[in-house]
Amino acid sequence: MSRDQIEDLVHRYSDAVVHRDADQWAETWDLSAAWDLGGGRRVEGRDAIVELWLGAWERYAVVVQTVLHGTVELDTDTGTGSGRWYIQEATLRHDGETALVLAHYDDTYVRVDAGWRFASRRLSIHYRGPADLSGTFSAEAGS
Repeated sequence: MSRDQIEDLVHRYSDAVVHRDADQWAETWDLSAAWDLGGGRRVEGRDAIVELWLGAWERYAVVVQTVLHGTVELDTDTGTGSGRWYIQEATLRHDGETALVLAHYDDTYVRVDAGWRFASRRLSIHYRGPADLSGTFSAEAGS
């Protein structure tokens, strides 16, 4: 049952990205969560996370994020857990530039009264570039 709840959490997150639904997206995060986008871009607290997310949307006309697969380990006694989820994103910027992103999230979870939430998400990008994969892959993301 709990793995299903985590899968639902991850899918609600991606659904909110696709539909640019800030309220739904915010509800996937714990109040004291941390979001690490790599390259020194780490933000703490749900309000700050949402503010960063909304700012990022200023560059994009469309983002389609799909969840490929993932793993989950939960301790239902303590209400905590961790997981890794692979994603891909197809993006269209307002300037017409398109890109494909292949990445994974390393997550930690916390159970609150309303259900499971992200305590943290760390994004590791394996590839960002043209959809034909002619760009450069990141060797560091897999380590």
